[in-house]
Amino acid sequence: MKSGTRIGIMGGTFNPIHNGHLLLAAEAQRQVLLDKILFMPSGNSYMKSNVLETQKRVDMVALAIEQYPDFELSLIEAQKSGNTYTVETLEYLTTSDPDAQYFFIIGADILFQIEQWRDPEQIFRMAVLVCAVRDDYDLDAIQKKGRILAESGAEIIYLNMPKLEISSTDIRAKVKCSRSISALVPPEVAHYIEQEHLYYEED
Repeated sequence: MKSGTRIGIMGGTFNPIHNGHLLLAAEAQRQVLLDKILFMPSGNSYMKSNVLETQKRVDMVALAIEQYPDFELSLIEAQKSGNTYTVETLEYLTTSDPDAQYFFIIGADILFQIEQWRDPEQIFRMAVLVCAVRDDYDLDAIQKKGRILAESGAEIIYLNMPKLEISSTDIRAKVKCSRSISALVPPEVAHYIEQEHLYYEED
């Protein structure tokens, strides 16, 4: 086991970043004893289309994490041309800081998708998976999947998370219908969305 800095990775489109992302990061830091967490907005995603332009998503992440001293914005994926792949990001990070230990923070749904990602076994060699599990999830199915992934080298830490019904899709829908999102995102993000007139014309 590496003895260097324990670094969490929170990746995603963050379209937009919301309070659920921040709660997940805070719980991962507390439960897994992470030294810092990299918030890593994606650039071009080969899995998602119709995503807001990269710079605006980056701006919202920067605003959301500004008050958290152990949360850090990473532009590794945002500045990459072409499709971004987690395995390439981890290869870059482990080469840049080979003594650090990386923890890839995911939702439980990703456990059932990650085998379709590029070179999952290499991902498992470079990072511990930190999987958020809520009370309403099928824990038996999640742990069964975890055991299958462990056979391919995955190390998984399960996070106990409160149920929090927040999604970026729901936030965008509320904005389009001129409904308040003040309880769902940090105030700085809500102000930015209003100021930049984001999501109002979304299909």
